[in-house]
Amino acid sequence: MRAAIFSLIAAPLVLTALPAAAQSNPSSDQIIQSLKPTGNLLGGGTRGIRVANPNATQDTPQASASGATAAAAPAPAMRAPRPTRTASAAAPAPVADAPSVSLSVQFASGSADLTPEARQTLDQLGKALSSSDLAQYRFRIEGHTDTVGAASANKTLSQQRAETVAAYLQGKFGVSMDRLQTIGMGEDGLLVPTPPNTANEKNRRVNVVNLGA
Repeated sequence: MRAAIFSLIAAPLVLTALPAAAQSNPSSDQIIQSLKPTGNLLGGGTRGIRVANPNATQDTPQASASGATAAAAPAPAMRAPRPTRTASAAAPAPVADAPSVSLSVQFASGSADLTPEARQTLDQLGKALSSSDLAQYRFRIEGHTDTVGAASANKTLSQQRAETVAAYLQGKFGVSMDRLQTIGMGEDGLLVPTPPNTANEKNRRVNVVNLGA
């Protein structure tokens, strides 16, 4: 009898402890450190943004190395000028190891409606992105899902959720939409690889990537 009474008393304590253990999202200060180009990441170490140099050309080192020889040789025939690079070709692209942070953002089942827990998480993100440490940078908001349901539907839903996150950051924290790029990843880039139709809350997330200034 005493053992039965003890189990009834202990059970509510275990249940109330579960939400606290499940809460693993970082604070605004931790998000700042993760997204700063030379900041400390949550997992340790440092990371910076490396982008392609739009002004660099492959033949520049060769020209400097053979300058003396070229001066002594006869003048070559005039070559046609190189075509001017377009804006899209010259735009630097972020590399895979750009600073990023993955957040668990809870939505209502099958929709892009934010839950109260999601708003708490996004409040930390909003404080971070509107801070002086990150105000000069642009960010990509990636929506991710697990593998439950059709892949095409998950792709559409993840795009809607990424746009909801961006709208929340703009509306509450004044983060300009010019600084935010949204993309729905759907089932692509699973944090935890799983077979189809497998529910996993770690895969239902939002990834934020620093795209540079």
